[in-house]
Amino acid sequence: MRFRIAGTYHEGSVLVFPERTLPWPVEALHAITLDSLSTVTADILIIGCGASFQPIPSGLKDGLREKGVVLEWMDTGAASRTFNVLLAEERDVAAALIAVE
Repeated sequence: MRFRIAGTYHEGSVLVFPERTLPWPVEALHAITLDSLSTVTADILIIGCGASFQPIPSGLKDGLREKGVVLEWMDTGAASRTFNVLLAEERDVAAALIAVE
């Protein structure tokens, strides 16, 4: 799958920030770790966990909270839409989006 972000196509999973989009080497839920999200410093992190809602990996929410990051967890489609809304509201937001088929 690819994402179209600010007019540019990105193949695979991505980390999206207001000013840039980076490749994110995560293809499945089990690969989402605090380390894979180490570049995120936003107040709100939206994670798109794939094609359908899945449970949050153990310790992820608490680990992000310790860094001062609020986690919003949802399927990738909803995460993409929510990121756009929060960005339009000029919130300090980032998104980690797992590519889906």
